[in-house]
Amino acid sequence: MLQSFITTFLAVFLAEMGDKTQLATFGFAAQEGSKLTVFLAASLALITASAIGVLAGSLIGKTIPIHYIKYGSGILFIGIGVWTIWKAKL
Repeated sequence: MLQSFITTFLAVFLAEMGDKTQLATFGFAAQEGSKLTVFLAASLALITASAIGVLAGSLIGKTIPIHYIKYGSGILFIGIGVWTIWKAKL
């Protein structure tokens, strides 16, 4: 259980560093009067998005074998990266 916690924490932490969400939070904190409000709102948003991911993953994991989920996730991740690069070149 501890290994799962650490792996999940590190994966999410590293994935979130420097992404659009962090940059948006940076912008809100730079202009907003209450840093605590920005922190709480951003934290609640990440918790909500994570809860949706956990619920969806647990439901899908009961019906689809894990190796298909891993391949599908990898393909989607690569697809989003290719789409982002393609959009940046336009």
